[in-house]
Amino acid sequence: MTGIKAGAPAAPQDAGVPYLLLQVVHLLCAMAFAGVVFVEVLLLPGVRRRLPARVALPWEHAFGRRARRLMPWIVLALYLSGAGLAWHHRGALAQPWSSGFGTLLAVKLALAASVALHVVAALWLQRRGRLTGARSDWIHRSVLAHVLSIAVIAKAMFHLVF
Repeated sequence: MTGIKAGAPAAPQDAGVPYLLLQVVHLLCAMAFAGVVFVEVLLLPGVRRRLPARVALPWEHAFGRRARRLMPWIVLALYLSGAGLAWHHRGALAQPWSSGFGTLLAVKLALAASVALHVVAALWLQRRGRLTGARSDWIHRSVLAHVLSIAVIAKAMFHLVF
C-alpha cells in the first residue's frame, strides 16, 4: 500500500552545509544534463525540419560542440555529488527494501548507472564508427526516459511510503 508520509527522510541531522551544497550541485547539474538531453531529443529535430539546412546544420553542430565541451564536467559533478548524497543515505541503502525511501533510492541509483552505461555504449560505438543516427537517437530517447524517471523518483522518495 502506498501513501503520503509527512516528514520523510531528510538530510542526516549532522549533515549541515556540506549536504546542502551536495544537493544544490546535484540539482543544478541534473537540470543542465536533463535540459541538454531534452533539447537534443525534443527540440532540435523540430527546429531542424523548419529551418533550411544551411542554417540548421551549423547551429546544430555548434550546439553539439559546446555540449561536448561542457557536459563531461557537468556529468562528473553530477555523479560525484550523487555519490556524496548516496553516502549520506548509506543506512537506507544497506537495506533498500526495508523502506520506501530506500527502495526508491536504490531504483534511482540503478537508473543513474544505466544512464552511465548508455553514455559508455555511445562512446564505444562512436570510437568504432558504429554510432549511426538511429542508434544515437535511440540512446538519446532512452536517456531522456531514464532522466525523467529519475526526476520523478527523486521527488517521490521523500514523500511516498510503502
